[in-house]
Amino acid sequence: MHLGIMMFSTDLTVAPGPLATMIEERGFESMFLPEHSHIPTARSTPYPRGGELPPEYYRTYDMFVGLAAAATAAPTLTLGTGITVVPQHDPIYLAKQVASVDRISGGRLIFGIGFGWNQDEIEHHGTAYRKRRGITREKMLAMRELWTKDVASFDGEYVSFSDSYQWPKPLQQPGPPVVVGGLAGPKLFEHIAEYADGWAPIGTKTIVDGLPDLRRAFESVGRDPDSIRLHAFDPRTDPELIDRYAELGVERLVLTVPPMGRDDLGRRLDSLLPLISRVA
Repeated sequence: MHLGIMMFSTDLTVAPGPLATMIEERGFESMFLPEHSHIPTARSTPYPRGGELPPEYYRTYDMFVGLAAAATAAPTLTLGTGITVVPQHDPIYLAKQVASVDRISGGRLIFGIGFGWNQDEIEHHGTAYRKRRGITREKMLAMRELWTKDVASFDGEYVSFSDSYQWPKPLQQPGPPVVVGGLAGPKLFEHIAEYADGWAPIGTKTIVDGLPDLRRAFESVGRDPDSIRLHAFDPRTDPELIDRYAELGVERLVLTVPPMGRDDLGRRLDSLLPLISRVA
């Protein structure tokens, strides 16, 4: 199992390039960046962890700009989006951003995606919150066309464009690995089986309870359930929990750390170093 790090990189913390260098120098395998375009001051969606939404949610660097900087600063680090809120993006531009980072990085990108939880943020982008799953599906299918076809087109309910050229193509074909975040459920698993490569759940119990259903969803569309790629994001660093993720077949565990400056971050990363040898 690989160990990665995810932190909100903001104008008040370590910037993405230096962050990637610090992570790579200590031997972690990957770095993931989260995404929020902005945060409306009046919100109908409560913060999932309770209380006020922390300022890093509206101070974070643009995800793809940050990953491009990281690709140059840390030439061996796997890079990931944790996660891209697909329904907020124009799919044609998003396809180009993803392909560009994948190619600039030499094929080191993991494309973590989700449907989004902040209704106000999503609706500011002109997206109907209740339709975000269907919109995400079409955008992902359209992006696959752009990534894999010399002449691509798409005609759907939410996405439509005529024959078009778009380069660069992703170095990884038919695109970087796509892992979908979300709670276990039949709708989520239908999405993953149709257009993604794996699942990014939270917590070991979620994996135990949900993985059999995800395997059945893969089988129902003629895909090999053994090909499912499991990622996980967790702020907890208990060694026994790390072992449990490995036992469950998680390919990559991304440890989420609070946003902080260089000195504090260095000490935090150093404290996590024993975990690397534990999973090696």
